[in-house]
Amino acid sequence: MKKILAVQFKYFGDAVFLIPSLLAIKEKFPNSELHLLVAKEIAPVFSNLKYIDKIWAVPRIRGKFNFFELFPFIQALRKCNFDRAVDFGGNDRGAIFSFLCGARIRLGLVESKLKILQKISYTDRIDSHILPTNYIHKNLNLLNSWGIYNFHNIKPQIIASVNLKKQAQSVLKGRTIICHLGTSQPKKEWPIKKWQEFYIRLGNQQNLVAFSSGNSKRERNLLVNLKKLEPDIFVLPIIKSLDLYLAVLNEAQLFISGDTAPLHFSHALGVRVVGLFGIYGSMQYASPIYSSKEKVTGSACLCIGHLEHFEHCRSKKSCMNSIQPKEVLNLVNFKRIKNPQF
Repeated sequence: MKKILAVQFKYFGDAVFLIPSLLAIKEKFPNSELHLLVAKEIAPVFSNLKYIDKIWAVPRIRGKFNFFELFPFIQALRKCNFDRAVDFGGNDRGAIFSFLCGARIRLGLVESKLKILQKISYTDRIDSHILPTNYIHKNLNLLNSWGIYNFHNIKPQIIASVNLKKQAQSVLKGRTIICHLGTSQPKKEWPIKKWQEFYIRLGNQQNLVAFSSGNSKRERNLLVNLKKLEPDIFVLPIIKSLDLYLAVLNEAQLFISGDTAPLHFSHALGVRVVGLFGIYGSMQYASPIYSSKEKVTGSACLCIGHLEHFEHCRSKKSCMNSIQPKEVLNLVNFKRIKNPQF
């Protein structure tokens, strides 16, 4: 049986976009054994997908690669005798593992100028500039050189653990709408005052809503600040397990946020979403994935070019601040929420 290794070291949300490509590989090579190599923290996203035969979860410290610490892991990887490998990330870590896995055919994505490491690591290289900007289509089109052209399943689908269903329900305590405040950068966040106005406009549907954020101190402070304004809001506890977090998302009927990672997770779980998009990167890469009924977009963002990488918005008028609570509320559609308590 032939063995194929797919590699990706990207951010949390980007991992979801890999799923249609994994399914396309399995459909093209149905008798092959499909392995996936990803960072350990993101592995639970793929753990219940039956067409993935083995997941290699690599411990990762950003900016560091300890070859000697990973040597036993690399030895086990090489013993699999992979026929093919594809690196969807195009970064140094993915290139190194592509080379070390020992596959005869090694396909890799080149995001910018070709590096010596990429020349050594990949036998076949594709320039990302000739591929679509949409992440899902970019990953799929990377596989053209393997004869994979017809894509029947382009919507990502992940499956939450059924064993965690009751625990997830106890965390939500009957809430059906999750409003997620935090993101990786402050400029991506909808202002607290806007969340407060949205909450007030909910009126007698407020008991349907649970507020959440990431686990960092900065993001948890967003919840603290909102609770000062609205003491009665229900706040989800810190959830450190990604398995449990996915199970909690799966129990919701609507997820609202400007944070693309949990937004992509919810969408792939089949949960209805409302994405809040304003900043340039989100508008360009994440927003096109969602329909007009699944997103609200802000005014044109001026944080482009050298301003794009700042954590705080450099525009005089914040694009996220231009999103109005009434616009978000119009997409909630309580008629689609089971047993709403009026």
